[in-house]
Amino acid sequence: MTPEAHVRQRRLLERLFDRDPSAWKGEPEHQKIIRGALGWLDLPSQMRGEVPELMAFAREATAAGFTDAVLVGMGGSSLAPDVLRRMFPSSRLRLHVLDTTCPDMILGLRNSLDLEKTLVIVSSKSGTTTEAVSLYRYFWQEGGGRGDHFVAITDPGTWLDKEARAKGFRHVFAGKVDVGGRFSALSNFGLVPGALMGVDVAALLAGGQAALDHPEPAADLGAVMANAAKSGRDKITFVMPPELAPLGDWLEQLLAESTGKETKGLIPIVGEPVGRPEVYGQDRFFIRYGADEPGPGRTLAWTDLGNQFVHWEIAVAIAGAVLGIDAFDQPNVQESKDNTVAVLRAGQLPEEPSEPDLNAFLEKIKPGDYLAIMAYLPATPEVAQSLARLRARLRDRLKVATTLGFGPRFLHSTGQIHKGGPNSCVALQLTCAPAQDMPVPEAPYTFGTLWRAQAIGDLQALRRHGRRAARLDLGHDPVGGIERLV
Repeated sequence: MTPEAHVRQRRLLERLFDRDPSAWKGEPEHQKIIRGALGWLDLPSQMRGEVPELMAFAREATAAGFTDAVLVGMGGSSLAPDVLRRMFPSSRLRLHVLDTTCPDMILGLRNSLDLEKTLVIVSSKSGTTTEAVSLYRYFWQEGGGRGDHFVAITDPGTWLDKEARAKGFRHVFAGKVDVGGRFSALSNFGLVPGALMGVDVAALLAGGQAALDHPEPAADLGAVMANAAKSGRDKITFVMPPELAPLGDWLEQLLAESTGKETKGLIPIVGEPVGRPEVYGQDRFFIRYGADEPGPGRTLAWTDLGNQFVHWEIAVAIAGAVLGIDAFDQPNVQESKDNTVAVLRAGQLPEEPSEPDLNAFLEKIKPGDYLAIMAYLPATPEVAQSLARLRARLRDRLKVATTLGFGPRFLHSTGQIHKGGPNSCVALQLTCAPAQDMPVPEAPYTFGTLWRAQAIGDLQALRRHGRRAARLDLGHDPVGGIERLV
């Protein structure tokens, strides 16, 4: 039976649009989660009516003299805005996305801004995300506590919702309670920053509606990927031209967090350079945009960004149903967060030894595994370029798929599949000492301490799940340390 026939047989697409939770799971606890997570199917039509308000707010912000907007958030609250920032020119405010606790990155951005002309968007569905709240408090302190320089995007009734109203934020935009973070690109979480940039948000919504009106290709793609994973080709490897590459980070979260559980999953391989045929194993499934090489997979035609957001949401929902998992929960995401809190409460960070012999550690990798490079390093262009060279070198040497993520950003993205997906994850954590540091307002620790605690908490979670994980500390010179590894 072809994957497409499998979808038709189980009527999965019809059941998706009927909001039938039994397409994924029969247990009541899962069905409750699923029923409360399918509101993304209504976003293109629902949000059309919000477009005039969004555009009016964008004009208001420009008229008030703002030239820059800084969005602080993580995961689903930051990834879609970052795609918009990187794919569209700004005709209104310049958008900056800050999704890190690395003090060097925070200070670098803060020192580049005129806070008198900067609007801070605090974006958190739960309203209590540690990184978003810490960064909000930092910018509140730095800007002298001016509520008219702040905007909140959060679900109704959260701590952030109440805080924003009490502090006189310029505007509070509501999230949709029945839309999960990674499915929220066409909600206020994506559209508010898009409108502030000058993006045609009505066109984004129209593209999303077109995908809903003709969902069959997306459903077929989801079934094909799931069946490929069942046959051992679970490394979904994206080959994208440079102009489409920004979408990759958003796709990573959607695939990894939706499907990486119950030791199953579609493992997204994004940003890995194309190599020679001999460096690829039999575990790859390629998604190509306009390119015919390499290997087995699917070639997709680019439409528009709004269409692609919804196309992939449908595909991943169907893939989850074919794999027999709940595509709408994320049971292991909280674990690293809880570990971080425990590490911070202990008062003194435990010393995690650095791997003494990297070559011996890498020998643990076998065919079918993937090497996850987890970089708790400043996400500067120089560090990113060095990591890209290291990644390509290790892929060619080990002949396994590789992923690369900056911490703590990836904890809200691919972190779910590292712990809940197949035990084929071999994690290489890279850390360094920040060049500068500063306190987290209203907290008994610094951003540098929080950053280190997140790395320690993540390493503990990986090991608790039996993952092969090693830590290498690069000291005060991350670029030099990476180049020595290369």
